[in-house]
Amino acid sequence: MHDFLSIMAAPTVMAIVLVGIHAYLGLHVVSRGVIFVDIALAQVAALGTAVALVLGAEIGGLGAYLAGAGAALLGAALIAATRHQKERVPQEAYIGITYAVAASAMTLFLSRTPHGAEETETLLLGQILWVPWDRVWKTAALYALLGLLHWAFRRQFGAVSFDPQRAYASGMRVRGWDFFFYATVAAAVTSSVQVAGVLMVFALLVVPAVIGSLLATSLRSRLLIGWGSGVIVSILGSVVSYRFDLPTGPTIVTLFGLTLVLVYLLAGRRAAARAT
Repeated sequence: MHDFLSIMAAPTVMAIVLVGIHAYLGLHVVSRGVIFVDIALAQVAALGTAVALVLGAEIGGLGAYLAGAGAALLGAALIAATRHQKERVPQEAYIGITYAVAASAMTLFLSRTPHGAEETETLLLGQILWVPWDRVWKTAALYALLGLLHWAFRRQFGAVSFDPQRAYASGMRVRGWDFFFYATVAAAVTSSVQVAGVLMVFALLVVPAVIGSLLATSLRSRLLIGWGSGVIVSILGSVVSYRFDLPTGPTIVTLFGLTLVLVYLLAGRRAAARAT
């Protein structure tokens, strides 16, 4: 037990911190129907980080963070600009294109570095096992600030995410609030992608929100279920990773997938029982 705590305490707490903000943001993302916007922004942030690495920065350093944040904010602006009340092309198409181009460009940039393959793997899979405690507390402080912003503007964010037609009808500047929302997502994923990697960030944003949506109807209940399931899976993933000497990030992502399958089957059985 002592060995587990000495090795896995910081990664486990970091995973729980990541769940705190990402599960909440995921509810907005799932409701908007733009499921891949999070992985697109995470990949754009990874692209910015890759550019910084080519220029001599290090993953986790200030230069890499600023480059990733700048790229993610640009991506947020582009995605917000593609939202229209009457869409000729689904917004998800633009988001998918953004992801594909950013992933390809990241590969091109990292191919020019001596350790491009290793750095590509780090940005995809993360290095949460080696996260230091000071990074955990800095990330927690950033996410607390983002949480306060969302609390202060919960009415506007809620209207744009959960009732967009009324938001348009009331004269709200939907694109402006869209950019503000995606900018907060960009700030969150820029920090988390350098620790947890693109794939884990995507799982944390989407899977807890989907689990909550399958098991509850009210926003409050969905959020509580999302947080609870995220924390449990993160702790369980850390234990399994330590016990079987597996990569921590991929282990947690895989367990999120298995948990979602089980919840989906449970929700299907509940729906069938109500119908009979």
